[in-house]
Amino acid sequence: MVRPYLRMALLVVAALTAVACSKAAENSGAAASAAVSGPAAVHVRTAAVEGGDARAVSLRFAGIVRASQRATLTFQLSGTLIERKVELGQAVAVGDVLARIYSPTLEPARDFASARLDELTTNYQQSQREWQRASSLRERGVVSEQALEQIVARRDGLKASVATARAALAEASKMLEENTLKAPFAGRVEALLVEQNEFVAAGQPVMRLSSPKGREVEVRVPVYLLDHVSLDANLPVWLVQDRSQAPVQGRVIEIAQAGAVRGELQPLLVNLPANTLDAGMPVEVGITPQTTAALTVPLLAVIRSVNTAASSASSPLSGSSSNVVPLPGPSASSISSTSVFLVRDGVARRTPVTVLRILGERAAIQAASLVAGDQVVYAGMTKLADGDTVIEAAQAVRTQPVEG
Repeated sequence: MVRPYLRMALLVVAALTAVACSKAAENSGAAASAAVSGPAAVHVRTAAVEGGDARAVSLRFAGIVRASQRATLTFQLSGTLIERKVELGQAVAVGDVLARIYSPTLEPARDFASARLDELTTNYQQSQREWQRASSLRERGVVSEQALEQIVARRDGLKASVATARAALAEASKMLEENTLKAPFAGRVEALLVEQNEFVAAGQPVMRLSSPKGREVEVRVPVYLLDHVSLDANLPVWLVQDRSQAPVQGRVIEIAQAGAVRGELQPLLVNLPANTLDAGMPVEVGITPQTTAALTVPLLAVIRSVNTAASSASSPLSGSSSNVVPLPGPSASSISSTSVFLVRDGVARRTPVTVLRILGERAAIQAASLVAGDQVVYAGMTKLADGDTVIEAAQAVRTQPVEG
């Protein structure tokens, strides 16, 4: 009776041994297949890098059309405006008399200088005759050498006095001529600033004259825009009163140099084609600088590494109410840095970036190895390491490009 039970026990032991061997074989096969296939891919979500393209931003600056040749006329003397021969808007030619003033000292000063010149001229001529007589008498020994030298000295002194009087007469005559205002160029009377019989001080504006030939407009622009214009460059000029008209193409003829005053706008002079815009019209001059939009990524894609020299732990850059992320200084490069996971060919590579500023849910960055369209990881980074294989689920958060 013992043998059947023994035979059954041996069969049970054999069955258990076979099961254990089969499980061990399965475990070793799974381990071998896992070793062959490598680590499992990490499931992440990615978003596209945006921006980086050059954009033309059109800016307009207001100005007033004016004549290229213009002048504000004044008298060099003080006096009363006794005559004005032109009216507002009247056309004048070169040399036309525009106005006259009266000063009670001008004519007497001229007459005095003329009389003084006549007196000194007569004395000089008399001294010249005396010198001639004394010279002939000196040859016969009647006049001494000393007396002859005195006559010569008096003659030379009168000669110098005559020259001085002649210069004084010329000055008085010029001053008298200054009481007459003449047109320096052909043009049109733009403004009359003094009425007849009013007293005019020396240097006081009396009238404005402008030439109908040539038009220009001056605008003032920030200093940084001076690098976006050049001499002889064409700029569009729009008429403010009718913005539907096609712009006139003006030519840059003068560019100011940047001054030392902080925030000061610099003048820019644009010449306009003939017979296009009249003086006094309000216009806008367009300047289109080329700017490059900064690269932007989702804020969740940026990770800050703290003490990278001692620890590999990293955390996503959390949102902040501040618009600027402080950048580490030169001595703190081993303490704090920012980076993103760049996905290319299914592999995530940690790429260092510099955060310029935070705009809403995106961060403006600077990175030499990133271009617009690259995919960066913004979700699933807790188990992600540099060089891991990833499975992407691209869901880009779209925003407007940031001007850099």
